[in-house]
Amino acid sequence: MKNTLKKIVREDNFLSLLGNLTISFFGIAGFALLARTFQMDIFGEWVIFISAAAFVEMFRYGIINTAIVRYLSGADQDERVKYIGSNGLIGMIATVIICILLYISLFTFYDSIHNSGYELFFKWYPLLAVINLPMNTALVIMQADLKFGKILLIRSIESVGFFLVVAVNYFFLQMTLMQLVISFLFIDAVASGVCVIMGWDGLKYIPKATKHTTKVLLNFSKYTTFTLIGTNLLRSADTFIISFSPLGTAAVALYSIPMKLTELQQIPLRSFAATAFPKLSKASMQKNVAEVKEIFYTYTGAMTYLFIGISLVTFVFADLFILILGGKQYLGTDPVTGFNAATIMRIFSIYGLLLPVDRMTGIGLDSINKPNINFLKVLYMVIANVIGDIIAIFIFKSLSLVAVASIFFTIIGIWVGFFYMDRELSINYRNIFTNGIDFYQTIFGNLKSKFNRS
Repeated sequence: MKNTLKKIVREDNFLSLLGNLTISFFGIAGFALLARTFQMDIFGEWVIFISAAAFVEMFRYGIINTAIVRYLSGADQDERVKYIGSNGLIGMIATVIICILLYISLFTFYDSIHNSGYELFFKWYPLLAVINLPMNTALVIMQADLKFGKILLIRSIESVGFFLVVAVNYFFLQMTLMQLVISFLFIDAVASGVCVIMGWDGLKYIPKATKHTTKVLLNFSKYTTFTLIGTNLLRSADTFIISFSPLGTAAVALYSIPMKLTELQQIPLRSFAATAFPKLSKASMQKNVAEVKEIFYTYTGAMTYLFIGISLVTFVFADLFILILGGKQYLGTDPVTGFNAATIMRIFSIYGLLLPVDRMTGIGLDSINKPNINFLKVLYMVIANVIGDIIAIFIFKSLSLVAVASIFFTIIGIWVGFFYMDRELSINYRNIFTNGIDFYQTIFGNLKSKFNRS
């Protein structure tokens, strides 16, 4: 039994899932404490800061993240060093450009930014971008190498460290929002420092970058960059549009509670996707179409069945989840905004059922070197989302309809993704369901036999 447990613990999917569980648990726990620490409008400013930072981070690392994972998966040692060097070079240049643009915007439009709720982001994100550069470059290299144990370590330093700061503040201190942001920067600095000391960041290989490897990464990423930006917009567009509407930061805070809970649904999704993409890419580069299809069927089916159970739980116990995360002030219909967070949560539960197929068609297209098609898929989804949000907020003035728009744009993404995947690989849709069942039967069968022998 001891050897069986060791094998399970060291398995890629388990380590990836454990990492995402750890990050999400402390992230959601910290989020819950922050929701109770600050008034709704102040908490809304924190949500805007985090959402805007996540959006720009997606652009900064979206430039080469998908490309570096794909090419490192099949590179020899000499190519590996060159690709890592190019990865660091591109990331450093992108960081400098973003910092300059944000500070120019801050000084040029200071009054408008000061009154918009985005002041924290424009002031502090450039420093955050410099601080977490080593950490983020290290994490993408680790993903390509399937080093999920190291990813778990770095993510734990970041998420657990910040949670401890939030917890101490909630029980003993009364920090301002700006002081909280500074603490956030300090924790990221510690995590980046570990990556530098251990030599995991790969920035020392920047001199090894070549024109060819840099061009290869950028050429692949000209589509994946905008795909990742679009993917992030699908999550953050709701927040941005609400923040610019007459509904204000209080509505941002209320909407963020059920939206944060959707992360519970996405914990296994991120874990499976992180292990599936390198495997799909390797099979694709080896021109093993049968293996690509088999991996796609298995991962898509396994996640789909899992999400049926997760969505059922979040739908039935929506009020309980809202209470745990936001506190009593977010239960029922809010007297100020007139919206009900539990209703929005239940709509997101339906949306969660669609996420596995949507995500897998996206990484499937990237892995077979069709990032341009995945870009079109995400573009259609973003357009549908923005139109839906504008209609929901400015015409119907309803946060619930904003959540409903998420269901419709995901259906569009699934249809487009399946259409192109079928054209490239001749997909048999029924195999998704049969392979998903086989996946769990194999796991339970192996565990049963191994534990019986033990």
